Amino acid sequence: MSDPGKLKVRQVRSRIGGSARQRDTLRSLGLRRIGHEVVKDDRPEIRGMIQTVSHLVTVEELSAAEAANVTAQEASKP
Repeated sequence: MSDPGKLKVRQVRSRIGGSARQRDTLRSLGLRRIGHEVVKDDRPEIRGMIQTVSHLVTVEELSAAEAANVTAQEASKP
């Protein structure tokens, strides 16, 4: 089975005024504040969460080289 691609998700708008579902979705994605970025596997579950908060985030698909770099950085964390 091939490795899934990676998505870089960045919060660009505040969660204030959003529904509880939107706030919970941002929390589940690991986004805590405006400007915060996380890298997630490109899976249908993640795509669905992103669709729920699409007006609050931007999404960038990472190339294979960038994804490998991110994976190496995650592996080196204590």
